[in-house]
Amino acid sequence: MDNGPRERRKSATRLALHQAALRLALEHGPDRVTVESIADAADVSRRTFSNHFAGKEEAIFYGDLLRLRRLLDLVRERPADEPPRTALTRAATALLAESDRLDPAWVAQRRLLRGHPSLIAHQVAAYAAVERELAAELGPRGADELRSKVLAATFLAALRAATRHWLEHPDRTLAEWVTEALS
Repeated sequence: MDNGPRERRKSATRLALHQAALRLALEHGPDRVTVESIADAADVSRRTFSNHFAGKEEAIFYGDLLRLRRLLDLVRERPADEPPRTALTRAATALLAESDRLDPAWVAQRRLLRGHPSLIAHQVAAYAAVERELAAELGPRGADELRSKVLAATFLAALRAATRHWLEHPDRTLAEWVTEALS
C-alpha cells in the first residue's frame, strides 16, 4: 500500500467526508442529508465526494468498513497454523483491545443505524464484502469452502448481534458481550 503524500491526502479527504456525513446524519437525520451538504461540510466539491464514495450511505458507513478491514488484517496476522475459529476469536479480541474506549462517533453511528432501518442495507453490503474475504482467508487454515463461508458469516453475525445487544444493555463492556457471543 502506497503511503505517499497523495495517498495520505486521499485518506484524509475520505475520513473528512465520512466524519461530515456522520455528523450531519446525527444532527439532521440521514434522510435530510445530501451529498452536496456533506461535500460543503467537508469543504470539497461534489465531484471530489463522488471520487471517494458512491453515495451518502457509503460515506456514513466508511468507519464500519475501516473497522472490518482492520479485523480482516488482524485475522491475516494470526499464525497460519491457528485453527479458523481461534484466529477469528483472537482477532476480534485484539480489535477491541486496540482502543481503550470506543469512539463516540462509532457508538452514535450504531444508534443511528438502529433508528433508521433504511440504512441497514448499506451495513449489510459492507459486511458481505468483508465476509467473502474473510471466508477466503479461512480456507488455508484448514476449513473447506463451505465451512469457511459458514464460519465467516456466523462470526460477523455474532459481532453484529453482540454490538446491538451492548447498545441495549450497556451494563457490560462490548468486549464482554462479544466474548460471550463468540463462546
